Amino acid sequence: MKKNAYRSAGVDVEKANKLIKNVKGLIDTTKVRGCKGSIGGFGGFFDLSETKITSPLLVAATDGVGTKLEIAKIAKKHDTIGIDLVAMCANDVLCSGAKPLFFLDYFATGKLNEKVWKEVIKGIVKGCRDAECALSGGETAEMPGMYPKGEYDVAGFVVGSVNRKKVISAKGIKAGDVLLGLASSGLHSNGYSLVRKIFPKTEIKRNYKLFLKPTIIYVKPFLSVARVVKIKGAAHITGGGFYDNIPRALPKNTKAVIDKNAWIRPKVYKLITDKIKISEVELFRTFNMGIGMVLVLSAADAEKAKKIFEKKFKLKSWIIGRIEKRNKGFQQVKIGGKETRGK
Repeated sequence: MKKNAYRSAGVDVEKANKLIKNVKGLIDTTKVRGCKGSIGGFGGFFDLSETKITSPLLVAATDGVGTKLEIAKIAKKHDTIGIDLVAMCANDVLCSGAKPLFFLDYFATGKLNEKVWKEVIKGIVKGCRDAECALSGGETAEMPGMYPKGEYDVAGFVVGSVNRKKVISAKGIKAGDVLLGLASSGLHSNGYSLVRKIFPKTEIKRNYKLFLKPTIIYVKPFLSVARVVKIKGAAHITGGGFYDNIPRALPKNTKAVIDKNAWIRPKVYKLITDKIKISEVELFRTFNMGIGMVLVLSAADAEKAKKIFEKKFKLKSWIIGRIEKRNKGFQQVKIGGKETRGK
């Protein structure tokens, strides 16, 4: 039998094991209270009792970073992708009021590129630290023939916990409440298929710092504010933008009325609108437009939250709209202009 037949088929198990062993110390820096064991076992352990969350509910989410990976490939810069991966998952469970506890990653490729893999893992570790959750496991899959040369994909999985009496739901939202928009760093992790269509590779390379700005992880500021005021609703503005995400946080008989001029949009959006003729509706359905998360609060609490975000965390926020009663047959999100019919 040929020696190292599996390696000759394109899968180097020893190399993968060695890489994981080399970054074990880095991964261990993400340990938090409740995290048990270390990378290398068949599963990661977490002792929920050590979190001191009373009457806990577990909240789980999974996501990826889409074709932002192609921007990283063009720019030959992969160290922020892992941050995006953690952010997309952690920010989702945050909308229920849950604190992320632990994170798992999946990295798949045709042939493992050691440099790229290390950059991605370092980003995941940084993201976990920012989200204050443990990187408790993962999978690195080398699958020859499944991916073209130089291509890879990543997926993330997070589990968080929240006191069942403090779950954020839409029940207490009513007309008169306000919408507080938290600043995004730019595109975050959505809309990149359109970006790659309208910008040639030369322009992407020239502006890669704008296109690859990592998604903001809102965990620390969000939970800090939640300890002071009542967050009635929260929407992570990802794929589907304002029109698809905000309604997920609202009662069916209400609508969000948004002033699109209430905040400052990041520079990257001017690059896009200068490049292509696109309707405002499509812009707000494709991108976050400079708002990474929207909170529903009472007017008084919105001002308190705004001060905490900006003074303690240097995170810009704006009161971008209000909650009104919704007439049957109309959309749940109105952004300037005339209200349109919807399902």
